Amino acid sequence: MPRSFEGNHDASGFRFAVIASRFNDDIVEGLLAGALDCLKRHGAADDAVSLYRVPGAFEIPTLARELAGSRSFDAIVTIGCLLRGDTPHFDFISAQVTSELSRVSVETQFPIAFGVITCNTVEQAEERSLSGSGNKGWEAALAAIEMASLWRQIRNGVS
Repeated sequence: MPRSFEGNHDASGFRFAVIASRFNDDIVEGLLAGALDCLKRHGAADDAVSLYRVPGAFEIPTLARELAGSRSFDAIVTIGCLLRGDTPHFDFISAQVTSELSRVSVETQFPIAFGVITCNTVEQAEERSLSGSGNKGWEAALAAIEMASLWRQIRNGVS
């Protein structure tokens, strides 16, 4: 039987950065509330969570790179909302943000949870940002907690 390793959902003792865009703020606020609620309910201390606001989703990867490199946190939660419009702008921005956040996480070997939703309609975005089950901000924060826990195990030599 192979040995198995996974993180847990106990956020106590970890430090988190949350990067949230202001564009589509009515949707982002719901995602952000879900993420912050998740962190708190899983034991993150108020002073262990730092919130950074950026103009839009395009600005998230650059700040994520800086924060990941600082090693001041154990994980980063990214929150944003991209809505499809009448031009290809949505396709370019969503692809760029997704690709860059993945690249930053891999290059820095640092957990970055992806809570940037990409939706075709406002209704889809609202559904994903409501409080309760299905809130994508909550899901991203939970992933960040689990990955912070797993990375700590790996960095402490558990193998």
